Amino acid sequence: MAMEHLSRGNGNTTYRRQSHQPATSFDVPFADEDRSEQTKEDGQNEISATAVFKETHLNGGLIREPKAGTSMNPEEGQPISANLEPGQCIQVEESLSRTNNVSAAAKKFKKFGEGASNTTSSGNSTVNLQGSNRKKFRTIAKGLSMMSRAKVAAADTAALSREQAAFLNKYGMTMSSVTDKFVIDPSKDHYYYWTGIVSLAYLYNLLFCVFRCVFIDVDVGLFWIIFFIVLDVLADCIYVIDSFCHSRTGYLEQGLLVRDVRKITKRYWKSSQRNWDLLSCMPLDYVWEAVFMTPKPVFRFNRLMRLNHMQMFINATETRISIPNAFRIGCVVMYILILIHWNACVYFLASSIIGLGHDSWVYGVRNIQSLPPDIEDSLARRYVYSFYWSTLMMTTIGEVPGPVTSLEFVFVTFDVMCGVLIFAIIVGNVGSMISNMSNARSEFQNSVDSMKQYLEMRKVGKHLVSRVLKWFDYLWANKQSLNDNAVLEVLPTKLQAEIAMHVHFETLRKVRIFQDCEAGLLAELVLKLQLQVFSPMDYVCRKGDVGREMYIVKRGRLQVVADDGIKVFHNLTEGSVFGELSILNIAGSKIGNRRSASIRSVLIQKGREILRKDNLLEEDAPDETKTTDETAAELTKAMEKLQFRLAKLIAEHVNTESKMKSRIEYLEAQVKKYGLDEGFDEIEEQFS
Repeated sequence: MAMEHLSRGNGNTTYRRQSHQPATSFDVPFADEDRSEQTKEDGQNEISATAVFKETHLNGGLIREPKAGTSMNPEEGQPISANLEPGQCIQVEESLSRTNNVSAAAKKFKKFGEGASNTTSSGNSTVNLQGSNRKKFRTIAKGLSMMSRAKVAAADTAALSREQAAFLNKYGMTMSSVTDKFVIDPSKDHYYYWTGIVSLAYLYNLLFCVFRCVFIDVDVGLFWIIFFIVLDVLADCIYVIDSFCHSRTGYLEQGLLVRDVRKITKRYWKSSQRNWDLLSCMPLDYVWEAVFMTPKPVFRFNRLMRLNHMQMFINATETRISIPNAFRIGCVVMYILILIHWNACVYFLASSIIGLGHDSWVYGVRNIQSLPPDIEDSLARRYVYSFYWSTLMMTTIGEVPGPVTSLEFVFVTFDVMCGVLIFAIIVGNVGSMISNMSNARSEFQNSVDSMKQYLEMRKVGKHLVSRVLKWFDYLWANKQSLNDNAVLEVLPTKLQAEIAMHVHFETLRKVRIFQDCEAGLLAELVLKLQLQVFSPMDYVCRKGDVGREMYIVKRGRLQVVADDGIKVFHNLTEGSVFGELSILNIAGSKIGNRRSASIRSVLIQKGREILRKDNLLEEDAPDETKTTDETAAELTKAMEKLQFRLAKLIAEHVNTESKMKSRIEYLEAQVKKYGLDEGFDEIEEQFS
């Protein structure tokens, strides 16, 4: 055993543990002071004691015994004798007196071993340390021993804390940073998923607590008993873990997440959530079953106190899901089914209270609709008919047997009133949700109808009306908004910039003049981008128009055409830029920058324009905005085409010339053959 040596005053005090192995011995002087057990009438008397002890080491252990033949007189401060049997020892503990007028401490002795007898002698007198004094000393020794062990444990804990701090500092961490990792951020996904798990546990209790109280008898099958026990334990474990998570869930304070565990725990214990968690986790059903050996599901109704978890999960899902209206309709359907389920359980409970088969209204053999003669009375039959009866009552259809007794009339009246009220609320909510789902389509259709009325009132031609309607159809088919600014104006400028960066940043990166720009400049440019959609054969700009914007082609194809609209100079595709000279500020120029060519839309395409200024720029824009390399490449291709055509013409000329020579030679040969030379000579003379 490991020993610790404690020194104090002018003596040596040793904490020892007993051992039973052979040992070596040597003498150690011991002296200490303590307050006397006796008090005289004239005041507090201080005594001192001195003894000689034999200290024995046993495999790392330490035993201290009074040396044989020594004694200790408490009155004179002389050594006294202790009559000890072999193998017996005395444990010495140290205690500091807390009295102001006492400056020393006394020894407390505790005797170990069988048949021990402790005596003290002064001269010829002997004092027997037995009876009440012995019990008193033993009690004091035990208390002081516990204090000593607590001090040792505290020292070990402090040493461990120093070791942990040294380890964390080695890797650049602190104890607070490690503790902060156990704080739950409610905005993270894992907290959302955990809330969904707790909601499932709550939904299980919401459905089956009342079901088990009403429909399931005590003699239900073993399978269902095991099934419900497993689900009960699982749901309760989820509740307990969730309660712990609440004490570690951070909260926002001035917009910052608080990660101090102490503050979070203190806030949790002062909140009402603590009370709801404790009440919902009370194991009343387990206590009842342990005492009376009979399950009682009614004591599980305290599990229904966590309704806020399901509401939190539903609200979080509405903000996360991409189809919130459809999700809301699904939630309303779930609420309807839960209400019908509870109403069915209440109906069967009323039937059980009145008596099954008592009359034609309650469930039983007298109610032919509920239990025909050829149908077996089973759990499934009971629940299905109760659910059917509840559905008819909640929807105010009421095609069920009428009540007979006064209690039944009261129950049916109250049930019908609740059904009408609840069903009206649900139908109103469903109608509102359906209208919200088509709200975007309705607003868009209203814009189209207004435009149709305007065009008809102004007697616009059918061709132009058709183009306008096609433009609207394209917007709706591609989920485009009529005005992006109206949608984003509810957001702060910072969020608008981030959304614009997300939407337009890649488009700017494709533009050659912006590829080397800094991200800060691009962030300012994206706020100036506006969406424009052009129909086929629409002119984006015409030659001679004053240019005040630059266009970036997002999708589709444009053509640079001549004034007649027939000759095409160039095609502009995705990522192409035109009108960049219109955004340049040239000092002294107030005439404006005129467009040098007409640009027409070939397909329906998207453009991005940057509105940069209100002043006009230079009047004479260059005819070509292409780079030198592009122009040289086009000239090279044109020269190659000319050379190819010239070579082809030369080859055709040579071929034709050779054919003409051969024909002339053939004709001359024929003339000579048939003697027609004289006639040709006369003809030549006439022409000459």
